[in-house]
Amino acid sequence: MNMRTISISLCAVAITLLMVVSGVATAQTTSPAQPNMYEFTAKRVKITYSTTSFTGEPRLSYQDRTRNLQFKGDEIRVTSTEIGQLVTVTLEQVPDLQTITLTLLIPAINMEGDVVTFKTEAITTTHRTSIGGPALVKGVLQSYNTRTLQGEAKLVAFFKAE
Repeated sequence: MNMRTISISLCAVAITLLMVVSGVATAQTTSPAQPNMYEFTAKRVKITYSTTSFTGEPRLSYQDRTRNLQFKGDEIRVTSTEIGQLVTVTLEQVPDLQTITLTLLIPAINMEGDVVTFKTEAITTTHRTSIGGPALVKGVLQSYNTRTLQGEAKLVAFFKAE
């Protein structure tokens, strides 16, 4: 082996290393699949949330001892935070008294298999209201009730209805 062969070999190694470090020669990687359907249960509560549906809109159903509610589209508010997504719906609205909302805390999940099980929290917030605005409400304006939920995340194929 002469000096020219060694020099060419070292150049080839240097170029390969540069390509790997810069990302040019990295192996093709795919992002893990993300769930689009969630089912939550707790004692006397069942909640189903899908980020999309046959119509392309998100859907959420809520059932407890006294309510059986369905939400879709803009009725579902989603906020991304550093602790996960907060998915909120309004369960009840009584003018000049209170509004009750439900917020689900949904962690980021990379699918592994057909179903991923996890625990999370649901927060029911009672917002005290007044027809004259929040300044007329005395004391604490929000109170919270948290509930631990058992969750299942799935990736479901939805086909738009024609």
